[in-house]
Amino acid sequence: MEVFSKELKATDVGVKLSFPTHGLEHLDFAGSNSVDLRVKDSCGELRVIRCWKRKNGDHDKPVLSSGWLKFVADYGLGVGDKVVLLREDDHSLGSQFRIEALRKIVLLGQKAWGEVPRAT
Repeated sequence: MEVFSKELKATDVGVKLSFPTHGLEHLDFAGSNSVDLRVKDSCGELRVIRCWKRKNGDHDKPVLSSGWLKFVADYGLGVGDKVVLLREDDHSLGSQFRIEALRKIVLLGQKAWGEVPRAT
């Protein structure tokens, strides 16, 4: 189940990733303003990425912070690439989510999203 997908902007690849508020319904903050997400990347590596809620007027705005920039660097992500966060339990790894990095490609004259291989 998709939690969110987003085409990356400069702030997303250089500072933190804000994502649509509807993604909050898939996260359990247990009364706190932050939660550490246990995320499996496309190489099967377990990552811990912190999500916190910041107030934006009347509603909370979710942001990925700690651990996010390492993911960006490991996959060489840039402006215009896309990230997809999916709800997916992997009991053997202990993860609750899977994260995908995608890049626009042209295949037989058609634009499509292709998986980004790990850069490092």
